[in-house]
Amino acid sequence: MKRLCTISARGGSKGVKGKNLKDLAGKPLLAHSIAQAKESGLFELIAVNSDSAEILEAGLAWGADLALKRPPEMATDTAPKLPAIQWGGSEVERLSGLTFDTFVDLDATSPLRLASDIIGSVELLESQGADNVITGAPARRSPYFNLVELGSDGVVRLAKVPERPIVRRQDAPRCFDMNASIYVWNRQSFFHSQGIFLPKTLLFEMPEERSQDIDSDLDFKIVKLLLEARGSE
Repeated sequence: MKRLCTISARGGSKGVKGKNLKDLAGKPLLAHSIAQAKESGLFELIAVNSDSAEILEAGLAWGADLALKRPPEMATDTAPKLPAIQWGGSEVERLSGLTFDTFVDLDATSPLRLASDIIGSVELLESQGADNVITGAPARRSPYFNLVELGSDGVVRLAKVPERPIVRRQDAPRCFDMNASIYVWNRQSFFHSQGIFLPKTLLFEMPEERSQDIDSDLDFKIVKLLLEARGSE
């Protein structure tokens, strides 16, 4: 069973300027994902995929095996991420001559995951014969109970109306917030899917304290505090 880990990180960032190289606990944000991938012991190769020469250099300096310069059209503000990940997997196979069974992409902006989360996500895919695995944390709001949407008529309604009224949140079906931390695919799904949700998409549950994704300066401060708290423990 051969496995590839990719870490896709654009140079441009609207929320936090230069966030993928921003120092976090003594090393660039990007380096945390590389270290977790290496610690998992799962991968034949770890590849960083970016439009930024700086990010690619940092990736190699912090332990990635390959650095791939992605095409400009895959690095715009409106470009979807999945085609860039698929392109990266294809390039690694072309350059290495290897054929992979399992593909994993780690989001560089989710540095609070543990190596055990990566291991658990991969085990879930391979043991259950899933098409792919995403990660998420229990949702704070339930679309069946206290998550609402505003209609075109200006009236607020539940986002998802249950068959029978639910009077306690605990009685609602379990819902999760996707945390964009880990994505895992089998080979067939990786190269042929055009979206995240497939006939057999499974979810690996992670706790809220490991699910913070950095999209703003506030997110960065929260992640820094959580990492410092983890270190003190």
